[in-house]
Amino acid sequence: MTTQPPPAHQTPADEAEGRAIQDRLRGLVVLDEPGPAPGTGLVTGIDVAYDDEKDVVVAAAVVLDAETLETVDEATAVGTITFPYVPGLLAFREIPTALEALESLTVDPGLVVCDGYGLAHPRRFGLASHLGVLTGLPVIGVGKNPFTFSYEAPGPRRGDFSPLLDGDEVVGRALRTQENTNPIFVSVGHRIDLDNACAHTLRLARRFRQPESTRRADALCRQTLREATA
Repeated sequence: MTTQPPPAHQTPADEAEGRAIQDRLRGLVVLDEPGPAPGTGLVTGIDVAYDDEKDVVVAAAVVLDAETLETVDEATAVGTITFPYVPGLLAFREIPTALEALESLTVDPGLVVCDGYGLAHPRRFGLASHLGVLTGLPVIGVGKNPFTFSYEAPGPRRGDFSPLLDGDEVVGRALRTQENTNPIFVSVGHRIDLDNACAHTLRLARRFRQPESTRRADALCRQTLREATA
């Protein structure tokens, strides 16, 4: 059996084309693989920041050793915003520089953790799914809020979770990563299952609410944006 190469990124001309691209690529999302075992290999956090007034977008990718959480590699990319702000189509603003940052790494990214969503998206194709399909990498989305979806508060202990729901459909989980803090919201992007995605998230969030991969990518991204717009 031959493996097809990932599709190339397309920047849509308008909202309708953006939705059509999402609908077409959604059929390429792989949901029947467990993904890499937690605590093994490498994990890469990816984050994106903007300066809309200057039309600047910055992406940062930070690679961690999944067992020790030591930083192994990092890369940034600076670009120009090429798509307007449209709810549900934010990935088109972020994908070009995110891909460039990932491609600039000197090691294989391993599992990619996005500060965003995968299946927890109105068309079941958020940034984590989009990035996974375009790279072929296993990707999960970890968001700070439930987006448009509903959930019941998980139990108070670290590791407690509850389903993130769109009606009766489970699109992710509300996961308690630290006691006495709000949950974060985990969804599958590509080539990993939800149990494994949550296990990775817990290992990455050893001391803080957010995964360490996200925290370091966010800090590098903000620093790079300040330098790029100074």
